Amino acid sequence: VTGVSFVVFNGALKASSGFLAKSSIVEDGLMVQITPETMESLRQALRDKKDFKITCGKTDTGDIKEYVDVCWVENEEKTDKR
Repeated sequence: VTGVSFVVFNGALKASSGFLAKSSIVEDGLMVQITPETMESLRQALRDKKDFKITCGKTDTGDIKEYVDVCWVENEEKTDKR
């Protein structure tokens, strides 16, 4: 689990890159590079207020270890108070 001040979703990752998605720490935030198709699915999930999971890693490996979860919460006491 990583706490960050902001998240940037970049929808320009090409399918030919060999990655499902890529995440990286930038300053005190997180940048998530995703394909345009995943970006559209994320947008729809946000409109519908649905949780969304982005799987990061190379497409040809079975040992994917990283996920970016966008979660809606009802109890704000469990969220970061920054």
